[in-house]
Amino acid sequence: MSEDYCTIGNVPKPPVADGPPFAECVLCRKPTEYPESYKGITLCPVCEWQEAQRTACSG
Repeated sequence: MSEDYCTIGNVPKPPVADGPPFAECVLCRKPTEYPESYKGITLCPVCEWQEAQRTACSG
């Protein structure tokens, strides 16, 4: 049995911005570390960590 059965795989992460303007977090609207020009879902570090905790494998 594979050990990585609960990994998402190679999901691309948004590029990290060199400086402002930063994209807003889609959950709490705080600035993220991603550029404003990035198209897609962006989460701030706090929401990203909380989302990882919610979706982590329990077994």
